[in-house]
Amino acid sequence: MSRTSYGQRLFLTFLAIFALFTTGVSLFEQAREREYKTRALEERLDAYAIMVRAAMSRGDFPRTLDSLLTLFPPEIRLTLIDSTGRVWLDNTVRETNTFENHATRPEIAGAKARGKASDVRVSASNHRAYLYHARLVDDGTCIRVALPYDIHVRHFLQADNLFLYYIVILFGVIMTLTSYVSRRFGRSIRQLRDFTNAADREGDILFSDPPPRDELGEIVTKIVENYRRLGESKREIALEREKLLQHVRGLEEGVCFFSRDGSVEFHNGLFIQFLNTIADEANGDPALLFTDKAFARVSAFLDARGGGDAYFETRVNKQGKCFAVRVNVFDDKSFEIIINDVTNQEKTRLLKQEMTGNITHELRTPVTAIRGCLETVLSRELDPGKERHFIRSAYNQVLALSELIQDMSLITKMEDAPQSFQLEPVNVPALLTDLRRDLELALREKNIRMGWNMPGDLHVKGNRNLIYSIFRNLTDNAIRYAGNDVSVQVSVYREDKLFYHFSYADTGVGIPGEHHLNRLFERFYRINEGRTRDTGGSGLGLSIVKNAVAFHKGTIIVKNRAGGGLEFLFGLPKES
Repeated sequence: MSRTSYGQRLFLTFLAIFALFTTGVSLFEQAREREYKTRALEERLDAYAIMVRAAMSRGDFPRTLDSLLTLFPPEIRLTLIDSTGRVWLDNTVRETNTFENHATRPEIAGAKARGKASDVRVSASNHRAYLYHARLVDDGTCIRVALPYDIHVRHFLQADNLFLYYIVILFGVIMTLTSYVSRRFGRSIRQLRDFTNAADREGDILFSDPPPRDELGEIVTKIVENYRRLGESKREIALEREKLLQHVRGLEEGVCFFSRDGSVEFHNGLFIQFLNTIADEANGDPALLFTDKAFARVSAFLDARGGGDAYFETRVNKQGKCFAVRVNVFDDKSFEIIINDVTNQEKTRLLKQEMTGNITHELRTPVTAIRGCLETVLSRELDPGKERHFIRSAYNQVLALSELIQDMSLITKMEDAPQSFQLEPVNVPALLTDLRRDLELALREKNIRMGWNMPGDLHVKGNRNLIYSIFRNLTDNAIRYAGNDVSVQVSVYREDKLFYHFSYADTGVGIPGEHHLNRLFERFYRINEGRTRDTGGSGLGLSIVKNAVAFHKGTIIVKNRAGGGLEFLFGLPKES
């Protein structure tokens, strides 16, 4: 069974309303017309009653009654009732003494009350229906004129149907217009229904008929256009949201979004990983954060969100790691919590602090020495020999400062701008030959013999200056700390597809206490406080060696040799 459409229901509603209205108007008009005709007929009868009263005022009544009745229509019935209700004259009945008392007749009682009155009823004497009209005379007598209420009178009193025909035609015209308006309005409603159905299915909105060109049609068109724009915006937002979620998943930070009531909306896997590292109990629920004591300060901040602060940051140290925890509160009171492992950054910060202290410490001694020498030269009268001695000492300290600055610059350059070093084939035996020649005087002073065991055409791929600095700093280290009458041997003890593995060994004193070996490559590290300063080094030589080897993708280790001395093992890439 098909359901009635909105347009049909609207038409039926208007039909019922206008039908009720038309019927009411028609009935009212007919009643008014009937009343009007009845009143006209009563006025006519009242005129007859006035004529009778005029005749009664003359002294020859009722002898003149017959002549008076000739003036009336033949069907007129005339009755005279005295003040007591007794009928003493009726032109249709000779024996008036047979009449009942008429004091209670409606028209008589009404005439006595209002002067005149009318009524339609059946006569008790002859059982015919009459339209009675009574008028009261001064002496209390009532003149009653009656007209038979027959088919002629009924026809006279019947309302004219012309108005009814007019009403019916007008009703039909209005219903036709109403049907048109209902169909037009129903079409717009149907289009809105089709729109909502298509919106529920998230399908395309297609209308079989174009919207009407009126205000309602404009509303339909605007709603559809706004919905399409909303759909496009929704798709764009969904796409951007997906991009954002993919970005969040790929972050190196743990991120979790919470609603204003603390329920979890989204989190990435790293958030759970960091949370389980910090929390006492492993759990996959991000809400664990609100109950774990390690996040007590975070919970306290979130409980006081009404205070106005929208950002909070704290540090949590757990399991030997340092985590930064940040909270961002949004305008709708929802919030995000970000956990980041800053262990390396914290180590770097501490290392920078330590390095700054070391540099300050290393600079203080030569600067103090230079200042002392210069103050002595400037404030005292010295013989040329002593003056030259102080100037020479200041100069040596300046050289030490220059070496320190150069070494720090080289380390910084390797860390911050490795792309500035050009790579090329480097002949290692030729480089060692140049190095031995450059250090010939220092080697001879300590009676250090330097040799190597490798093919004369052995090439590695790297930066010549950095590779030179590797062997130069290792040799400087041997000259300063290995002792006298020692030998230094460089050899290739192994090779693979990618690297030559070098051994740099000396026969010196080595390092007492193996716990120092792993720290030899740290910047400014000293086995004893005055060792580097006494021998004039910058304290950065082995740190440069390690960074230069790492620059070439190699590794380096150091160990004490069984027969005495130190041995450095490191790899350098082959020439491809």
